[in-house]
Amino acid sequence: MNQIIMILLISLLVLVHEAGHFIAARMCGIRVTRFGIGMPIGPSLKIFKWGHTDFYLHAFLFGGYVSFPEDTQKEDEKNGEEVLPSDSSELYENKTIAQKLFVVSAGVLMNIVFAIFLVIFCASVFHKLPTSNQNLYVDNFSSNKTSNIQEVGLIKGDKILKVNDIKIDSMYQLTLFAKNSKLFDDYAQKDLIEKNLAELKKINPQIKNEISNGQKIKLPKANVENSLELNKNILIGLERYKKDGVELSQNQIELRNKIYSKKSFLADKNYTLNDFAIALSDTYKPIKITVLRNNKEFSFENIKVEKEGIFGMMLKIEEIFIPTNTFKEIIIKSFDYLYTTTSTMLKSLWQLITGKVSVSDMHGVIAVVKIGGDIIASKGLLNGLLLTAMISINLAIMNFLPIPALDGGHVMFLLIEKITGKKPSKELGEKITNFFFILLIILMIAICYNDIFALVTKKF
Repeated sequence: MNQIIMILLISLLVLVHEAGHFIAARMCGIRVTRFGIGMPIGPSLKIFKWGHTDFYLHAFLFGGYVSFPEDTQKEDEKNGEEVLPSDSSELYENKTIAQKLFVVSAGVLMNIVFAIFLVIFCASVFHKLPTSNQNLYVDNFSSNKTSNIQEVGLIKGDKILKVNDIKIDSMYQLTLFAKNSKLFDDYAQKDLIEKNLAELKKINPQIKNEISNGQKIKLPKANVENSLELNKNILIGLERYKKDGVELSQNQIELRNKIYSKKSFLADKNYTLNDFAIALSDTYKPIKITVLRNNKEFSFENIKVEKEGIFGMMLKIEEIFIPTNTFKEIIIKSFDYLYTTTSTMLKSLWQLITGKVSVSDMHGVIAVVKIGGDIIASKGLLNGLLLTAMISINLAIMNFLPIPALDGGHVMFLLIEKITGKKPSKELGEKITNFFFILLIILMIAICYNDIFALVTKKF
């Protein structure tokens, strides 16, 4: 049911977007021949006719369109319907560039206005707005020991403040540290490899480089890796953490598993000293956790997370909300919320453009429906409506990119026409638009694949 609610909310955003184009067109005296909710893929239903506009509902709900007489001329002729003369004032092509810009941009403007309305509505009705921050408290410990977190001294009721001296304010951030500091991540830090190689040569002076099958080698005491450091963009999910160091080969991984915590090893096949140095260097990154206990801060060091990549503790999570009780608070906090979330979206887009986030991390409507449904189920309608507002802003941003086949592409062509005084030929415009439309379809298919793969692998 929550997924259905999310589908309806997304469809509402499309309706709002296309309504913006429709209203702007009618304000400029442009005839609209068709208004479609969904894309004309599969079964279609003509709901009603209002003036010269036919309203359609399509089975494929994700999308929408507004058609002008120029778009439906051939079909109108075929169906014996009125075809406007080429000099008609009701044709889009006969309007000024300013009017065309207004019509093309109106969908984006409506999405922005609708997002503002939704956030202010939530602030007014629920008298609060969520932040991205959480208070994390130790609630219990797992019987399955996946770390030494209980042994080092953490107790029930501790409020987690920092990890590795970095302020932590969400479960996501805490999980990042655990997952990327775990024992055996198949990467070895270069400085540790050099240290272990020097130690191996020192305690095995008889070995130059090659270790033959059946030969015994002494092993130095295992050293831990450097503690994990994460920048702000990684902590807020804008950038993916990339493991540093030397990636272990399959042969080195097998060797690592055999020699870990041993003082010596009888070679079962041929190796090199470098193989042993690398295998010895893939251990774990020690974690330091700072907690608040009885109004005093306590730090616990050398926390070791096992191969599972989890601390093995249950947490009590408190969402932090901003109160919006007065009219002034509602307006100011709503726009603060919109500014913060929009800034995050723009940073995410920049990270994608600059390659810091790969296309494989992009997700689309399938993921939105799944995650949105889960959010409504776990956090309630407030978070679901606010997610819808953020999707509306995101839809506006993406639609306004200067890419042919999107609203921003049409704006770009109109501005070029205004600056140069020359209108691109219709044939050239169609070729460019069709080319980029095909690219967008390919991108959509790739994103759908990402979504389905993530669902199947239970990524979210």
